[in-house]
Amino acid sequence: FTMNMYLFVYDLMQFCGHSWIFTNMIIRFMTFGKDSLADTFHSIGLVMRLCQLLSVLEILHILIGIDKSRLLPRFLQITERIIVLFVVINSQEEVQGKYVVCVLFFLWNLLDVVRYTYNMLARMGIYYLPLTWLNFSLCIPLYPLSVLAKGFAICVALPYFESFGTYSIKLPFPFALSIYFPYILKMYLLVLFAGMCFIIRNIFSERMAHLGTGNIKNKRS
Repeated sequence: FTMNMYLFVYDLMQFCGHSWIFTNMIIRFMTFGKDSLADTFHSIGLVMRLCQLLSVLEILHILIGIDKSRLLPRFLQITERIIVLFVVINSQEEVQGKYVVCVLFFLWNLLDVVRYTYNMLARMGIYYLPLTWLNFSLCIPLYPLSVLAKGFAICVALPYFESFGTYSIKLPFPFALSIYFPYILKMYLLVLFAGMCFIIRNIFSERMAHLGTGNIKNKRS
């Protein structure tokens, strides 16, 4: 009971954070139109970073056994966001005003508002079929779109990493080794899209497990 209450509070905190971000983005767009897109990171970036840092706890939840989700898919999804948000976007001020950041934040928060709403109700043993269907179906089109947005954000940031030399280091003698960070980002693009294929397979398997004919009948009854 104690662990279930803790997980409910965690999901509630994440729901509140992502709901605030999502609502803020909608209101700003309705008020200022396209002008609001370039200022997205500066207006909601702090709360977004706090929510993503908090999501690292989900890996710990799986490791200690209080969350029965699969570790590798969740680990990949969380690390993708951490790398793109903190390493790519946060470190390059020129990238923060690009429209792709707004698109990325919109996709992330739309998925998370639905996911944490479903999780909160599931902690209490409440399953609404439309919400269950939405939780396990919405990510099928939106997750690949978010991966494309992440890849585009990395491509946009590459020229700035090359010109500013951010995170690129040259080790002194006797190592005589240089680490050119844009090469690392280019290699990470391959990892990002390879991981997408694995995660999509996991999404379909989870959808089948929760929305199979037998499970739907049990939840209706």
